[in-house]
Amino acid sequence: MTSFRFLHTADIHLDSPLKGLAGLEGPEVERIRLATREAFVRLVELAIEEQVDFLIIAGDLYDGDWRDYNTGLFFVGEMGRLHRAGIPVYLLYGNHDAESQITRRLVLPDSVYVFGSREPDSFKINDLDVILHGQSFKQRDVTDNLVLTYPEPVPGIFNIGILHTGLGGMGGHKNYSPCSLNDLVNKGYDYWALGHVHRAEVLNECPYIVFSGNLQGRHIREAGAKGATLVTVKDGEVVNLAFLHADVVRWFVVPVDLDNTTNIGEVFDCIRCAIENTVSTSADGRLLVCRINLQGRTEVHGQLLLEEDHLLAEARSIALGLGDAVAWVEKVIVDTEPIINSKTLTEREDAIGELQRMLQEAKSDADLLQSLETDISEMVRQLPHEVRADVEDIVLKAAINGDHAELIARIVPYLSASLMEEA
Repeated sequence: MTSFRFLHTADIHLDSPLKGLAGLEGPEVERIRLATREAFVRLVELAIEEQVDFLIIAGDLYDGDWRDYNTGLFFVGEMGRLHRAGIPVYLLYGNHDAESQITRRLVLPDSVYVFGSREPDSFKINDLDVILHGQSFKQRDVTDNLVLTYPEPVPGIFNIGILHTGLGGMGGHKNYSPCSLNDLVNKGYDYWALGHVHRAEVLNECPYIVFSGNLQGRHIREAGAKGATLVTVKDGEVVNLAFLHADVVRWFVVPVDLDNTTNIGEVFDCIRCAIENTVSTSADGRLLVCRINLQGRTEVHGQLLLEEDHLLAEARSIALGLGDAVAWVEKVIVDTEPIINSKTLTEREDAIGELQRMLQEAKSDADLLQSLETDISEMVRQLPHEVRADVEDIVLKAAINGDHAELIARIVPYLSASLMEEA
């Protein structure tokens, strides 16, 4: 057998719409908007620099139907670069770019091989003694175990299986094309190139069963380094796996300890130090997009709760002050605690203590909870589906889930802080 190398990538989600950027401007925001394209350009550059023998895309190249032809034209242009470099591409469509999802199509270079959706396809590369097996999704919701219909391995050559699968719902992803790890192991292939789960992970080493993760993080739930897997095969065996970073924007949750801070200036100093430290240790020269999580017991707890817009503006100002395309703040979460605990507040013989006691009792007040059920449920029903399906705000989430006792518990700190500021 001969030796060869290939790149395994998946879940590129070209031109995926990024939430929360409406009305925002600046080079950092524009970099985030274009991140999926820039990461794909970087992937193509890596393939050419590493002189790989072929590239595998294991589903979700696109994020759904194109708004116009520009998404497809961009992809064809990048495929042209690989074609000129003599690097073929083996493309499989997943749930986001299933045959039923993408209504527009463009002719691809003849060096791009697309797996069919009616039944598994196999492509043999004679010069390398390798064969690739795979099946694209015909529709978004594939509930059959596609592995069972994949062909038996061809003896004497290196067999690669390409599959877009939830593999039992890993990482909270929908369990499309469900199968088990044993199904993959027992198939007898030498390498499984998997897509759909956005976290890079080697699930098995004999044979290698690998999720490459997504190419570019698109929000805070896709934090950390992202990229593709470079696989080296020698004499029919995988001898090396290397994770190549292709992301151009890197998301991180940045905890900021505010223990013993006594004024808002100290808070901003702590935020600056935390961002600078994360840039130096984790960004690797990429734009760091961070969610600031303020923690600890501080005398300015109430002020932080009541001035979240000001906090976000100051945090973004701090990040922008580090230089162009160095850091950007997506959100500031106030998860601090007051120096004076809630029990002490409840024992106070004033309006603040009375409010605390009233709100504590409200959590078990059946009449109040029923009233909230009636009023808030009507409001929730009027929310768009996309808001209800992808909400992150804890208070809104409690309202949507109908957890009204939790809703009351969550608003207590805001009411208490507001009353104490007025006092």
